[in-house]
Amino acid sequence: MKKLILLCVLLVSVMGSAQAQQVAPFKDGERAVFLGNSITDGGHYHSYIWLYYMTRFPFMDVTVCNAGIGGDTAADMFDRLDGDVFDKKPTVLMVTFGMNDTGYFEFGWDNAAEATEKKFQQCYDNFKLIEARLKTLKGVRIVMVGGSPFDETAEQQSNSWKNKNSVMQRISEFQRKAAEENGWEFLDFNAPMTEINLREQAKDPKFTLCGTDRIHPGNDGHMVMAYLYLKAQGFAGKEVADVEVDAAKLQALREKNCKVSNIAGNRRELKFDYLAEALPYPLDTITRGWGAVGTQAGVDKVVPFTEEMNREMLTVKNLKSGTYGLYIDDEHCGDFTAKQLAEGINLAKIDCTPQYQQALAVMHLNEIRWELERKFREIAWVQWGFLQQYGLAESFDRRAVEAIDREKGNNGWVNAQRGNYSTMMYEAVREARTEQMDVLIDKIYEVNKPQVRRVELRQR
Repeated sequence: MKKLILLCVLLVSVMGSAQAQQVAPFKDGERAVFLGNSITDGGHYHSYIWLYYMTRFPFMDVTVCNAGIGGDTAADMFDRLDGDVFDKKPTVLMVTFGMNDTGYFEFGWDNAAEATEKKFQQCYDNFKLIEARLKTLKGVRIVMVGGSPFDETAEQQSNSWKNKNSVMQRISEFQRKAAEENGWEFLDFNAPMTEINLREQAKDPKFTLCGTDRIHPGNDGHMVMAYLYLKAQGFAGKEVADVEVDAAKLQALREKNCKVSNIAGNRRELKFDYLAEALPYPLDTITRGWGAVGTQAGVDKVVPFTEEMNREMLTVKNLKSGTYGLYIDDEHCGDFTAKQLAEGINLAKIDCTPQYQQALAVMHLNEIRWELERKFREIAWVQWGFLQQYGLAESFDRRAVEAIDREKGNNGWVNAQRGNYSTMMYEAVREARTEQMDVLIDKIYEVNKPQVRRVELRQR
């Protein structure tokens, strides 16, 4: 009963906050930088958001940057604002923190309430330092982002720290107030993701969006985060394209975000040219990222992403009854009855269409770009998480390597990054890697342009 009451309260909270959360869409030429901890550093949500813009707005030049570092608190983020965040020249800056700020093992101590309250106050004080810096920025839109939750309720053996997420929700609340006071925008991941966890755990107690450690969302969790962000930007209900053709009159009745031409044939065989202004959003079916679980395609099991944001609708009226083969550029894309076609089919659900295959190429290019960007984030961790204490964060020289070598026997992560750092410390290497990413981005914006497709319906 208590769980049901909590779920109802959360639903009311989510519904109320969803109406209040409005984040302006990115504009042509903008640079969107996501500042965060390991969930941003090693996560995909920002990359998935960019993939939406790559496919939905193929003629828009938007850049999305990862500025996350694993293990970071608000204090750590403040220390690297100039060297690792502002130097990315954001026009939009997303700010999220809280998972590391609230502590971990403290929640099992005898004086847990006192210890965690101290952590909360430290987080608030450090955030005020960040806030003061953000107020000085000119021409930068700030979005406060309440972080993804710590899942306390999934039936798992790991990290059962009760009340941690309630402290994180308090952090989200002071972020919301700061946004309100400063005229910034605010989006909360915590409440809606917690609501999804509770809803799904009522059916499967082991379900979680937050990974095997209750902390790091899987690929499905990151796609839920992307969905929540895009929904806050107002993209729910925005079609990829929507076309309706009358087979009897040989004319287009509806052309939303697309153009139809050269209609020919009859009620048993129909042909036309179709040019959409966007590509369908490709959902990856493979788990990607170190230690990741779930797949991006799993998003539709818990939120209506495809139904709300990925509809490429084809409707054909007045065909003779029977079954029709759908061909796009001579590729057989399935068989449908005249009734199904009259009701409309969502082409974005058919992964063998030429336009979906085109979108998959964009997705894979973006994934390679993400992997390269991760190498830079690993270097940033070494810089700001380790070398900064020696005044060597931006040295990129032998002194930095020597500092790593002195500590690598005591620090497994530093040791693991030694090879990457000793390679990336050279400016020529960093420039070459940057050029690789630029080439990938250029290729994405070359292959993401919609093409005229020849659509045919042939009666079986």
